[in-house]
Amino acid sequence: MIMLLTGLLTTAALAGGVLSLAALGEVLAERVGVTDLGVEGLMSIGAATAALAAIASGSPWVGLLAAICVGAAGAAAFAFAAVVMRANQVLCGLATTFLGLGLSATIGHSVAGLPLPVTFGPEPVPLLSSIPVIGPAFFGQNLLVFPIYLVLPALLHMLLFHTRHGLNMRAVGENPAAADAVGVPVQAIRFWYTVLGGAFAGAAGAYLSLAVIPSWSEGMVSGRGWIAVALVIFSGYRPFNAAGAGLLFGLISAIGFLGQARGWPIAAPVLNMLPYLGTLAFIILPVVLWKRMRRAMAAPAALGFPYYRSVR
Repeated sequence: MIMLLTGLLTTAALAGGVLSLAALGEVLAERVGVTDLGVEGLMSIGAATAALAAIASGSPWVGLLAAICVGAAGAAAFAFAAVVMRANQVLCGLATTFLGLGLSATIGHSVAGLPLPVTFGPEPVPLLSSIPVIGPAFFGQNLLVFPIYLVLPALLHMLLFHTRHGLNMRAVGENPAAADAVGVPVQAIRFWYTVLGGAFAGAAGAYLSLAVIPSWSEGMVSGRGWIAVALVIFSGYRPFNAAGAGLLFGLISAIGFLGQARGWPIAAPVLNMLPYLGTLAFIILPVVLWKRMRRAMAAPAALGFPYYRSVR
């Protein structure tokens, strides 16, 4: 039983890291009032770029850095249209997704399906990796797992809820006119945190192709970007909740893998659908069954609305 739990949690931590990284970036964007639906495309272009850069350089860290830069560049283009030019955020996000999917298929064609020579492999931490159940899951895998679930959420939580700058960020997402009236640079904050959120999405794509599935293939993101956007709502726009939600959905995916490996009398496509069914369940059921969750999951008041300085 212990081995089964260890295996499930290990797979969950590895698979859920993709969702947690992307969700953390989306938390930043949505906290300042920007709905970025381009996460799927940015993850895809990040995954392809990471694979190409890792092969060319012989280092997975170079691949990760390249994916972060590409994700940030794609988000900058989105932010210019949606924040600076005040175009419709939903349409801009969808355009970013389709552009990212198309570009990734084009640039990644030459390496599609090939195993990558360099990846983020297991690097167990002495002593900590021997802790029962949680040790192999969080300290016995690649060096990115522990930071994804603890370090990054802690830093973002401190930024958002324990600094004056974080207060300004939340004010921009809730009432940009009031924030502007006291001198907070609304457009700049929205632009740069959308770009940072895109960098997280690119990193999530790199993590997928360099750690979870050590290769690149068209369509490998497979809706994870959309799930990450949904997890931000489920998490109440809080970093620790977003990282935990990613781990939870990683566990749901791990249960599907376990069912296929053990020959459960359930069709494989149904088991593969579990993360998507879980998305619907965890968004709808808590609100229906527990009314207090409606307040906990409430979006920032100005989310999705462009800010015009002349409008008060």
